[in-house]
Amino acid sequence: MSELRKDLITREWVIMSPERARRPSDFQHERAAQAAVAKKTSICPFCPGNESMTPSEIIAYRKKGGKANSSGWWVRVMPNRFPALMVEGGLNRRECAAIYDRMDGIGAHEVIVETPDHGTPLSRLPESQMKEILWAYRERYTDLCKDSRFKYILIFKNHGKVAGASIEHSHSQLIATPMIPQQVWIKIKGIEQYYEYRNNCVYCDIVRVEPDSKERIVVEGESFIAIEPYASRHPFETWIIPKRHSHSFVDMRDNEIDELTTVLKMVLLKLELCINDPPYNFTIINAPINSGVIGQFHWHLEITPRLTIAAGFELGTGIYINPVPPEESAKYLRDIKTIV
Repeated sequence: MSELRKDLITREWVIMSPERARRPSDFQHERAAQAAVAKKTSICPFCPGNESMTPSEIIAYRKKGGKANSSGWWVRVMPNRFPALMVEGGLNRRECAAIYDRMDGIGAHEVIVETPDHGTPLSRLPESQMKEILWAYRERYTDLCKDSRFKYILIFKNHGKVAGASIEHSHSQLIATPMIPQQVWIKIKGIEQYYEYRNNCVYCDIVRVEPDSKERIVVEGESFIAIEPYASRHPFETWIIPKRHSHSFVDMRDNEIDELTTVLKMVLLKLELCINDPPYNFTIINAPINSGVIGQFHWHLEITPRLTIAAGFELGTGIYINPVPPEESAKYLRDIKTIV
């Protein structure tokens, strides 16, 4: 079973996951890894007809009357075959050597297969299909919120090997944790401090101020704004922020889901065309659950292209060097014409 261990200094939790155990020889340099992938031929477990290669599905969107764990689906969700955290069991929190804090790796780790078509990335899916994916996110998120052991749920996507995708077939993931991650606490504290100073939500202020100059805006709709954040750490880092204050994406109205689908597809297409289909991660950042910690939290979606590597200075100081200012990246993206 996985184990959660807490760093004494940073207070960050780390997952030790023996189920994902790797030998030193498995950590190949990029060139060797690419060569190995090029030689490897395998059957994709996410393609229709290969459902027996994955754990039994949790939910699937398929025609009424279709048999579970069979083909005919258009979105499919199942437990990760090599989960970072496991649903079964108790937390069993305890001390080790009188100073270390640890607990069993309890949580949930699920995979959302976004399309039956192996060769189609998320950016090229029809809006109707992307909307179904958002509905699947919401269905699974809502269900996992009922488990009082879980305090945070992250929905995320890794696109491309550099971004952490081990399977090419377009998919995203969901992990529920029994604690609030330290990075989320940092956001919570920052939001609280801003509110104490300005008496307003920081994200609401961003949504209010950015349209004045438009220099960092990529796309703006009635309900959402896509921007390159003022202090972006990464080139072409993009945030999609709802204009209506809400702590969780599950509170979206039907018209907001429609618009988010359009904006997300447009942003992903612009990134694909502008910087040649970059590897990227996106995360849906919501307030914690089952903890009473909500405050002024304002949910949003962050897209981070993996174009640079954090080197010694970034790792040692936490200060990132971004070679493309957000005003420039926003202009590049605005200039890309897409047909959505």
